[in-house]
Amino acid sequence: MNSDYKEIKNKIDPGLLPRHIAIIMDGNGRWAELHNTKRINGHKKGVEAVRKIVEVSVEIGLKYLTIYAFSTENWARSKREVNYLLKLIMDSLVNEIEELNRNGVNIRFIGSRKELSESYNKKVIETCKKSWKNEKLYLNVAMNYGGRRELIEAIQQISHDYAQNKLDISRLDNKKLEQYLYTAGIPDPDLIIRTSGEQRLSNFLIWQSAYSEFWFTHTLWPDFSKAEFLQAIVEYQNRDRRFGKRIINKELI
Repeated sequence: MNSDYKEIKNKIDPGLLPRHIAIIMDGNGRWAELHNTKRINGHKKGVEAVRKIVEVSVEIGLKYLTIYAFSTENWARSKREVNYLLKLIMDSLVNEIEELNRNGVNIRFIGSRKELSESYNKKVIETCKKSWKNEKLYLNVAMNYGGRRELIEAIQQISHDYAQNKLDISRLDNKKLEQYLYTAGIPDPDLIIRTSGEQRLSNFLIWQSAYSEFWFTHTLWPDFSKAEFLQAIVEYQNRDRRFGKRIINKELI
């Protein structure tokens, strides 16, 4: 594995590194079933995979990494699993914050504050604040996140600001609207990775992904390795990104 990792890493062109990679971490439950163990153990292994990907992201100089940790749809799971996931995410944050800090990682949670308790939201902010001076890697944890919810809350805030004469609606454009999204100030993802073989967005970054490249793998998230992460980047670097334009004489027009 180390030789594979080094070989793939040598193929990466630092000048063509994506600025922002987002990951739909899918397959924890199926991994647990495959290994004849409890779903919670699949989620635990998933946390280990997150740690590996954050490490390699820092190593290669990636600037932004966003992970889909808990969606607005996940509330429909059993109460026991939901409570475990919320605790696991919080415990992982608290346990990892010092290591993240030492490695120059700036961590923020993006998503809706609704449904989550005031104490939970407060502890997230207090813990993340310790890292907010870091600039090596910006790690965004999409927590209680839903792309449709994001747009609805943005529209609600826009309507409020318009009613308060804080916004000239005739001047509303893409850049202005993006200031109302959870991802305000974060560049759109260049590459979105989804594990476990599914090929859909599942309500993830639906505005921001308009021109993202997609990379799918059948690997279940707990088994997703550093080498496969780098392979996704290598394949991304071999694609032509035209953003709706066309190429004439090697120039985008």
